[in-house]
Amino acid sequence: MSLSSRCVPGTVSNPVYIFCEAVIIPILQTGERSPEQLADLPRALRLTKCQSQGPTSGPELGSLPPPRSCLEMLLLLFLLSLLLLLPLLAVLWQRQPQDARLSWLAGLQHRVAAGTLCWAAAWQQRRLEQSTLHSGQSQQQALKWCLQGAQGPRGPLRGNTDISTFRNHLPLTKASQAQEEEHELSPPTSTQYYGEASLQATLLGLAALNKSYPEVLAPGGTACVTPTSPWPCPLPWPWRALGQVSAPGAKRPGALLLKALRSPGLRALEGGTAAELLDVFVGLEADGEELAETIAAGNPGVPLPRRAAELREALEQGPRGLARRLWPKLQVVVTLDAGGQAEAVAALEALWCQGLAFFSPAYSASGGVVGLNLWPEQPRGLYLLPPGAPFIELLPVNKGAQEEGASTVLLAEAQKGKEYELVLTDHISLTRCCLGDVVQVVGAYNRCPVVRFVCRLGQALSVRGEDIREDVFSEALGRAVGQWPGAKLLDHSCVESSILDSSEGSAPHYEVFVALRGLRNLSEENRDKLDHCLQEVSPRYKSLRFWGSVGPARVHLVGQGAFRELRVALAACPSSPYPPEMPRVLRHRHLAQCLQKRVVS
Repeated sequence: MSLSSRCVPGTVSNPVYIFCEAVIIPILQTGERSPEQLADLPRALRLTKCQSQGPTSGPELGSLPPPRSCLEMLLLLFLLSLLLLLPLLAVLWQRQPQDARLSWLAGLQHRVAAGTLCWAAAWQQRRLEQSTLHSGQSQQQALKWCLQGAQGPRGPLRGNTDISTFRNHLPLTKASQAQEEEHELSPPTSTQYYGEASLQATLLGLAALNKSYPEVLAPGGTACVTPTSPWPCPLPWPWRALGQVSAPGAKRPGALLLKALRSPGLRALEGGTAAELLDVFVGLEADGEELAETIAAGNPGVPLPRRAAELREALEQGPRGLARRLWPKLQVVVTLDAGGQAEAVAALEALWCQGLAFFSPAYSASGGVVGLNLWPEQPRGLYLLPPGAPFIELLPVNKGAQEEGASTVLLAEAQKGKEYELVLTDHISLTRCCLGDVVQVVGAYNRCPVVRFVCRLGQALSVRGEDIREDVFSEALGRAVGQWPGAKLLDHSCVESSILDSSEGSAPHYEVFVALRGLRNLSEENRDKLDHCLQEVSPRYKSLRFWGSVGPARVHLVGQGAFRELRVALAACPSSPYPPEMPRVLRHRHLAQCLQKRVVS
């Protein structure tokens, strides 16, 4: 269903919506209108005027029902702005040469879209202020929405928004570790459920980014080098120019990277996730000469030998600071935080994107937005848990495990310094699902918690009940890599020995696969350092190692591109969510074998 038919069903003869259907929506959605079509703007306006005077015209503009979403408000404001400017536009249009019309309209589109963005973001900010000030009431409304959308009878829950009744009649559902990795259990992921939250995260994120880096949203200031976007609700403007038609294959990673490399004036570099962006830079180094030759050949009739020479010179100086050498005006890197991305961010910050700020507009779990980032200047991602849909509860976590007999709390009841597991309610099947994502409350925004994400409970290691959490293992691995001369950790994943049948009569242990920069071979001494560091951070693991119940961790160095192949295999899963989370513990043999076959040391 098109946006226009959603706004006012059954009133297709209304002049606003006729014009919206004929002209504005194609421009807003695709940005692809030929000069001949754009030249018909005055005629389209006359057509809407004539139709509005007919006997079947719809209601007056003042009597239109209120829009049902922020996107529709955005559309109407954009439309009204153009309607006010149309008389002047019609005169100026006739005076412009045909070649200049497209460029002129592209600049106008950007200015109108930027103004609309500012208004929409301010409106969303006001809504956020009100909802966070009255978080209890906002969560009641979110729960009511969930109950109304549930399929099938639910007894006393039908129309009942009492939190105690809700908790008593709907027990918590926990995702098994295997289901988490294969994404067979899908907590609420529908676009309807997350549409408003995604749009809110995008608008507020763009506004916050524009405030901190005012030149980033200028035309030609941003490029995305991955097929996926870091924005939860990607908008077709203000980056795409009118009349700009994408060529076949333009969404391939190689084509996107080439387009970015041809634009030395970039101020923001986008990637779907930090892990995807890491793959782009590793591939850039591997295929640098081929890319330089392609750039030197240029577009048809437009060779770019100087830019190709700049690319070769930048690559010859090594990975450290490469992004700044390629794009001297670059200020910020935008990726979406989706779990398991911390190592990729650290590697990018230390090498290719050294000296650049990183910004994630939201935190995504199970394919949907659960946290908003309003502070691009913060060095470490802090996220606000909003009180609207999806309906979020917090389950207390103590010493790495859920508190015995603990009940969930609402957002306003969260305590600073404590850790909680996120619980989301699916509005289709009405399931309260524990996501496994653990957050720590670090502050408050009005009456809602500001959190940092700590770990995922489903990514813990346990061969003898030791239960080493994701963050604990990452700390031990970081200590060990710090003792390997010249090494920089790019990626890692672990496998319990039973998955690969690698115990061979010995005690169960961990198989650890690592991708490194600066180290081509691992000595036995270096391998042993990981096991020592694990004993330092986990007393339980140390005790099991002392009694021989657990064998020493085995470390394997994998070749370049091994983790990229793993991510391709993960994305191929039919129920894989977007954005893809990066698993640190593999629980299926075929995934573990993707890394095992790429071991080089």
